[in-house]
Amino acid sequence: MDQEKIARINALAHKAKAEGLTPEELQERDILRKEYIAAVRASLTGQLESITIVEPDGTHHKVGKKNHSE
Repeated sequence: MDQEKIARINALAHKAKAEGLTPEELQERDILRKEYIAAVRASLTGQLESITIVEPDGTHHKVGKKNHSE
């Protein structure tokens, strides 16, 4: 996500507190927030997938995706 979009999110947040948003601005804010959250999740997932755990016995293994069925 680029700085211009983050600045727009912040501008909409300030306007929402000061005077409220129009229905179009509310929709724009929701779209930008979803895009921002997706970017943060993708970044975090990438960071977590690059982690290698070293066990006391010297073995290495990567952090895998969590099994949600447990």
